[in-house]
Amino acid sequence: MSKIRIGIIGAGSISEMHLKSYHTNPNAELYAICDLNEERAKAKAEKYGIQHIYTSYEELLANDAIDAISICTWNNSHAQISIAALEAGKNVLTEKPLCTSVKEALEIEDAVRRTGKTLQVGFVRRYASNTRIIKSFLDNNELGDIYYAKASCIRRLGNPGGWFSDVDRSGGGPLIDVGVHVIDLCWYLMGRPKVKSISGNTYKKLGNRANVKNLAFYKAADYDPTHNTVEDLANALIRFENGASILVDVSFTLHAKEDELTVKLYGEKGGAELEPQLSIITEKYDTILNLTPQINNLSFDFVAGFQDEINYFIEVCQGKKETLSPVQDGVEMMKILCGVYESSEKGEEIRF
Repeated sequence: MSKIRIGIIGAGSISEMHLKSYHTNPNAELYAICDLNEERAKAKAEKYGIQHIYTSYEELLANDAIDAISICTWNNSHAQISIAALEAGKNVLTEKPLCTSVKEALEIEDAVRRTGKTLQVGFVRRYASNTRIIKSFLDNNELGDIYYAKASCIRRLGNPGGWFSDVDRSGGGPLIDVGVHVIDLCWYLMGRPKVKSISGNTYKKLGNRANVKNLAFYKAADYDPTHNTVEDLANALIRFENGASILVDVSFTLHAKEDELTVKLYGEKGGAELEPQLSIITEKYDTILNLTPQINNLSFDFVAGFQDEINYFIEVCQGKKETLSPVQDGVEMMKILCGVYESSEKGEEIRF
């Protein structure tokens, strides 16, 4: 079988994870790259031996030799590029979030339906080893029905600035950037129930805290300490039609003692913690047990997770598998994310 020829649209920081992973996969060929900044595209092309360089995604999509693309651009461009790529006959892997509104999400879903091509949403944590382990326990009914999940992704200081802090380009702050990962992880492992209602809050109290010294954090390439239009913190209670619920809080910046990443699931027969370290909680012979799997990484391995996601996408493009994160799930996740923002803005619970 010939290699899947890949086009990369967007050569910013997250593209490096895509580029490395495709480069490592023997069934993929990095064939084209596009960025508005031609010098940045050229640098990536030189590093990875990419033959074709573009500054227009339309021109890249017009190249019939390209089989599939990765979209690594600002969130507000995901919809238009995804739809154009699908209509050009390409399979698509788009970085999360799928887009920035439910309306756009439904338009992308319609394009998938019309074209018959696959769109894989970049919910990278679904493809991680610790997620696969818990999924296997759930599939074999070891934990029973999961009725409650709790997740936190707290940064005490970590607003990346640049496009991340510009709501017009990003669609939001920590909720849509990092919250999407932990909410999706819980929702996926709970069996993807339909959302019923959301009560959410967002806060803009601290800004980007560019004044803070002696504590380093990631900054976007276009970091500008004078511009910040996204929330600092978001929290939500998400209820589902089957009675299950998720409690979540996420921040770019908060007066917290330390950063925190926790993901916990609670079922009728047992529970699980995926972060900060994988652990399974069960009960045998009237005794509660904490089980620790013997695996390479007990928490999410960023590099390995992306490699697993890209490897899976290549097999999808080869017709060997169906994606674990289809467009329909991207639509439902946009309902949840937008529901949190709407609930906060209106100061009341949102019902679906």
